[in-house]
Amino acid sequence: MLAELARALRYRKLMDRVLEKDADEFLQLLRSTASVIGDDPGPPRVSADPGDDYLIALASTSSSVLVSGDRQLLALAPALPIRDPAALVAMLRS
Repeated sequence: MLAELARALRYRKLMDRVLEKDADEFLQLLRSTASVIGDDPGPPRVSADPGDDYLIALASTSSSVLVSGDRQLLALAPALPIRDPAALVAMLRS
């Protein structure tokens, strides 16, 4: 997931909002403080995109919230711990 985040932070739409230096510092912070949890070898089929199922399984088994702007994932939000970034910010503020 850290590799995927590093790749996503290089997307043009994010680079216009997040300085490369800040992105690198954020990734370093995550690498030095994150808990590493192994992938489920065969997560159950839940989402429309099979590539997202491991993310859902990871969030569920680690009692975490999956934060995404992906519409297919957000469609599952009523039943699973998935929130869009704005909902996460609102949750953190409350």
